[in-house]
Amino acid sequence: MSNMMRDSQIMAQTQDENLGYMSDMALELAQMAEDSGLTTLAYLFRMAALEASTVNSVLAEPEDFPQQMTSH
Repeated sequence: MSNMMRDSQIMAQTQDENLGYMSDMALELAQMAEDSGLTTLAYLFRMAALEASTVNSVLAEPEDFPQQMTSH
């Protein structure tokens, strides 16, 4: 059982590192796009960086979100 917990922790750490890398790369690309005068592309890369930096916290606790109810 402890092997499964260890493997789970390693996978979570790897995912965190990958998301951090993606966020950093998106910020670098945003800066390059802005330096080239491509402000819309820079904005999109910044949004991608934000998404990569926050996705892990959103996926970590899915039970914290309220269940949506429909009107029908």
